[in-house]
Amino acid sequence: MSGTLGIVHVFPTLMGTYGDGGNVTVLQDRARRRGIEVDAVTVGPDEAIPALGDLYIVGGGEDHGQIAAARRIRAQGSLAQAADAGATVFAVCAGLQVIGVDFEVEGGAIEPGAGIVDLITRRREPRAVGEVLADPMPRLGLPRLSGYENHGGGTRLGPGTEPLARVVAGIGNGSGGERGDGTEGAIAGHILGTYLHGPVLARNPALADLLLSWAIGRELAPLDAPYVAELRAEREAYVASGKLSASAADPR
Repeated sequence: MSGTLGIVHVFPTLMGTYGDGGNVTVLQDRARRRGIEVDAVTVGPDEAIPALGDLYIVGGGEDHGQIAAARRIRAQGSLAQAADAGATVFAVCAGLQVIGVDFEVEGGAIEPGAGIVDLITRRREPRAVGEVLADPMPRLGLPRLSGYENHGGGTRLGPGTEPLARVVAGIGNGSGGERGDGTEGAIAGHILGTYLHGPVLARNPALADLLLSWAIGRELAPLDAPYVAELRAEREAYVASGKLSASAADPR
């Protein structure tokens, strides 16, 4: 994908719940508005993941899709190869679990992940459902993150993997007790994962720009989008109002 920004959307028919495909749209739009040519490829579950992409996107999914995706990614090996070569990988919710060492599915079985980042996931109770606010690690220079979580996994980070953020409201990674250990997401090099939907990059364009800057190897000029600031302010006010519990159990 030489000469363009190669974005690879991995198995969206298996891993594409809660509108996570919108993250690809946001990345394409913000790159093109800066004059960056984009070559976006959507990879089906029976297709090979190209190893020469610049930015890979893996969305969320249910257990059956998650298991199928993990097995295909692990068997192919090209996503791990790309990450080892310095490509940027962005994974959401079940996508974060899939690129880890292993994860627990309904019924208690432990399924091997792709082993691209050092983390494991186990089932948790209660299910984490609701709005999330989280403050990113200071070195990232990002504003507060906003998103929506709906997951039954508790993710524990291994050595060499740091949290993306610290939870202000909500559950986040959810490992270490009913309310979790206060961490959200994971970073290891240019691999970044989060439990936030929304889609998260529409709610948090600065996070989208961080991923783009990693993928193209330089900082980006800012884009003016006042409506995004309005949305972010509305979400923070909504959580602060207590109208929606940020850590509610699954109503089912």
